[in-house]
Amino acid sequence: MAERSTAAVDVADNSGDEPLAAQAAKATSDGVDTQNGRAADGPMPDKDGERTKAAPAAAPELHSGHKLARRYRLEECVTRVDGFSSWRAMDEKLRRAVGVHLMPADHARARSVLAAARSSALLGDPRFVQVLDAVEENDLVYVVHEWLPDATELTALLAAGPLEPHEAYQLVSQVSQAMAAAHREGLAHLRLTPSAILRTSSGQYRIRGLAVNAALRGITSETPQRADTEAIGALLYAALTQRWPYENDAYGLAGLPKGVGLIAPDQVRAGVHRGLGELAMRALANDGATASRQEPACTSPEELAKAVAAMPRIRPPEPAFTAPPEYQHTTYQQGSYGRPTPPGAHTAQVRPVLPPPPPLQSRTGRALKWGVAALLIAALGLGSWQLAGTLLGRNNGGTNGPNQTQTDSEEDPKPPERTALAIKGAAEYYPDEKPQDIDGVSKSYDNDPSSFWRTYRYDDGPDLGAYKEGLGLVFDLGEEQEVSAASIAFKYPGDHTTATIYAAPSLSSSTPIKSMKQIVTGSTKDKQLELATDTPVKTRYVVLWLTAMPKSGASEYSGAGYKQGISNVVFSRIS
Repeated sequence: MAERSTAAVDVADNSGDEPLAAQAAKATSDGVDTQNGRAADGPMPDKDGERTKAAPAAAPELHSGHKLARRYRLEECVTRVDGFSSWRAMDEKLRRAVGVHLMPADHARARSVLAAARSSALLGDPRFVQVLDAVEENDLVYVVHEWLPDATELTALLAAGPLEPHEAYQLVSQVSQAMAAAHREGLAHLRLTPSAILRTSSGQYRIRGLAVNAALRGITSETPQRADTEAIGALLYAALTQRWPYENDAYGLAGLPKGVGLIAPDQVRAGVHRGLGELAMRALANDGATASRQEPACTSPEELAKAVAAMPRIRPPEPAFTAPPEYQHTTYQQGSYGRPTPPGAHTAQVRPVLPPPPPLQSRTGRALKWGVAALLIAALGLGSWQLAGTLLGRNNGGTNGPNQTQTDSEEDPKPPERTALAIKGAAEYYPDEKPQDIDGVSKSYDNDPSSFWRTYRYDDGPDLGAYKEGLGLVFDLGEEQEVSAASIAFKYPGDHTTATIYAAPSLSSSTPIKSMKQIVTGSTKDKQLELATDTPVKTRYVVLWLTAMPKSGASEYSGAGYKQGISNVVFSRIS
């Protein structure tokens, strides 16, 4: 089965529904690290890569409003350094914001930048900010890439304080897995800094500037895997301590005290998660540090990803519970409501006992008593007559007489009630390290039928079979709930879609699907699938796993093939 990514060099094949940029300062996504409006070349360690000296070349003198290829309109210059400039631009064809790197065609690094951009685009991994175009024309070389206005730089996250252990775990897990996949394809980053890491609104981390950032600055390395691994260790160290693990201050973070070398994270800040701290030291062991418990150093992203997967699972923080206000006892005495009790006074109140009303002695009272007694006698007689008729009907074969009424027990039983379970968050589940649409996860449960999470298209189907075990999403219900049903709205009908829901231990993709407890499975040829079981399963995390997809025609995102989209998911409890 051939798997074809829609995020290739051609911008027309890449998610045309990206929102327009709201503010450039929120997440520039320019692919170049910036601090306070200038390039942030330092202070990365010298061993991360050697910078090659480029011949002086003036940056192209362009201005806002200039158009490239009669399509990309430059709007704001973000960086201008080393003979190149980076811009926020507008793709007027697809009406979305993009980022653009510009340099003269005769720049000493122009050829290497084009080669790096084209190699990065061919990777097609959505965990990286995608290169959309790489062109040389009119004495200019420019690289167009995605712009993520709703993402936040790790630099901004760390400015607010160190990350929670679960968030730091997600950071090192996702970044190490992504870089391991890139190195397997022969691509290195060499500029993994806090400003190169973006956190999307769905909680996924994306890496910008793969291969391109280093090429723009002429950075090379004889040990690229080792350099990227140490850079990931530095990111984890900063996430745990809010300190940069070198002597120089960088990226808004204070460096370590001079002359003491690299010290363990728990010696810098109290309360650091021990396992994550040891993992950071193992990744930073290239700097001469010694990992705790004498564990071997991690010298490649692949080794680091395996070390993260071997760690005990770190649970997300429990949602904050706000206690209700204390009940305020009030008093009602002598016409006063809520009046404070004087000090030393008894709070208990003695309520006067009211005498019972006198018996009815008047003529009207006697008449009323006899009327009530008569009604009681009539009711008893009527009840006896109905009971006798029922017994006689049973003796006569159970047929209903003309005057026999049916009891409430003969009515139809009430249908079971479904209680919808709120979804607090979600992530893509991709144990094969090949995600489909990470940025579209939130569209799978937003109750908007026009938006949807989509898969790649495949040439064979509908059953994925031996080519791919499956693909899907994992949802967070906030707390453990009894799950017994699911309602799934798909994008494409046809023969056929097969879906199964499982109880998962977390949002992570590291747990294999075969080790999870199956809740219910089913198939459909329509755009709606209803799943239900008589045996509910109590879980907080639920995996929706697709193992078959129908064939559908070409769309604005991909060509014809076997594919599917999920526009809404609702889990429920049947009672």
